[in-house]
Amino acid sequence: MEDDCKPLLNSEQPVESYSHRGSTDSLDFKAKRPFHVEPKNIVEDDPQERVSAEAAILNSRVHYYSRLTGSSDRLLSPPNHVIPRPEEIYIYSPLGTAFKVTGSDQSSKNPSIITIFAIWNTMMGTSILSIPWGIKQAGFTLGILILIFTGLLMLYCCYVVLKSPKAIPYVDTSDWEFPDVCRYYFGKFGQWSSLFFSMVSLIGAMVVYWVLMSNFLFNTGQFIHNYAYNVNMSDSEFGTNGSDRVICPYPNTDPGGNFTISTHYLDNSGNDTSDVGSFEHWWSKTNTIPFYLIILLLPLLCFHSASFFARFTFLGTISVIYLIALVTVKAVHLGFHLEFHWFDTTQFYVPEFRLLFPQLTGVLTLAFFIHNCIITLMKSNKHQENNVRDLSVAYLLVGLTYLYVGVLIFAAFPAPPLFKDCIEPNFLDNFPSSDVMVFVARTFLLFQMITVYPLLGYLVRVQMMGQIFGNHYPSFFHVLALNILIVGAGVLMAKFYPNIGSIIRFSGATCGLALVFVFPALVHMISLRRQGLLRWPSALFHICLILLGIANLLGQFFM
Repeated sequence: MEDDCKPLLNSEQPVESYSHRGSTDSLDFKAKRPFHVEPKNIVEDDPQERVSAEAAILNSRVHYYSRLTGSSDRLLSPPNHVIPRPEEIYIYSPLGTAFKVTGSDQSSKNPSIITIFAIWNTMMGTSILSIPWGIKQAGFTLGILILIFTGLLMLYCCYVVLKSPKAIPYVDTSDWEFPDVCRYYFGKFGQWSSLFFSMVSLIGAMVVYWVLMSNFLFNTGQFIHNYAYNVNMSDSEFGTNGSDRVICPYPNTDPGGNFTISTHYLDNSGNDTSDVGSFEHWWSKTNTIPFYLIILLLPLLCFHSASFFARFTFLGTISVIYLIALVTVKAVHLGFHLEFHWFDTTQFYVPEFRLLFPQLTGVLTLAFFIHNCIITLMKSNKHQENNVRDLSVAYLLVGLTYLYVGVLIFAAFPAPPLFKDCIEPNFLDNFPSSDVMVFVARTFLLFQMITVYPLLGYLVRVQMMGQIFGNHYPSFFHVLALNILIVGAGVLMAKFYPNIGSIIRFSGATCGLALVFVFPALVHMISLRRQGLLRWPSALFHICLILLGIANLLGQFFM
């Protein structure tokens, strides 16, 4: 049986012999081993309908060519007249039936505008809630400069990742991802290290989601309870008056300190009745809500497939658009409150340049992170020659969105009477739970995260279980044990350290070290060196990229 899987001919032949055979685009669908059947032979209502003899012969030809050489060699690939047109591709069943593929490769590809907004929607995650806090930590002027500079660096590294499979000669890399490229250049170490850092980004995002879902569920339930029982309560003694109230829930008495929240929370209520006290006892942001979420989300993580939840990904776009509208309305009502103090901290304002800026770079590394899936996203682009342009436009839109939200929230934050250092890692926490517009935003985000969280868990399971056991779902108990570990990490962080800003910056700097800075730079330099094109300015620049990634990670431990 093993002999049947071996190629009949050795593939060690010079590559020049097939360089004239035309564009490799025509080979993209050959790997699917399709065959042609006439329309009257397609199975529809009659499951007993058989394929024609012509289709069977053509199928045999394709399998014959596939046995002549290995799958990575194109020397003896099936000629064009054997492969049917893309619109005539069918799936062949061992039972002798054929099913037409709904839509060909070309029909399933997206125009540039769809690809651009797919990248924008993928990058627009929870990090947008922490951008104003990051700008506050770095200083208003320095924060804007760092956001632009980091966006450009992340764009270049993403461009290197996108081009890396095409730089590998003599190998069919049409279905490769960046971990496959790392395995090609660095062997098992590259494969497992890229998997590890990819897990850091995914599990870090799931922990942030758990903290935010606990926050949003708490505030949503509090809003409904207060409205139903006509409870008038103050979230904090630090706040402004008026219809557009802004609060400082966990004030920092040291404006130059590193942290803006405390891990000990007090539920302040203006009503001391037994009903309200009982509600606060059972509806606590850190003591009960994180555990309530287990009942809902742990069973969802154990689903064999996550295709159902993928239908709700459009909620992410709606949530981001609503957030932008919310920020605009709040900025118009509150106005701008800015004073420029370049290096000195005042009572109400932070300096324009602060030594805490690595906290922003860590957040931005995750905010601009899409490097582990950019190759897949770009494969669906109809015009592959425009990939670089579309990627640049997508990064421009993402950067403008982050700038818009971060600058408006920072500038509109009312100082005085509050001080700018009160801006929270989740800027929605600076608005009371009684705010109707913020309540709608929290409800949207809560439902979106409940649907996205199982998708993230599915990605973790597929990558980890596939690498370790060779099966995406080895058993229910394997999957349950993995999900308990992931959920446990989220519950612990939501209870003892619900600072999403610090979680985002540490996970972003950790995964960014390998997948953004080190591996792309090394892959690019090795590829150029093998081609004899590596020059010292390029080598020096990419070494500096690696050093920046290391400094970004180390800087998180000293802030």
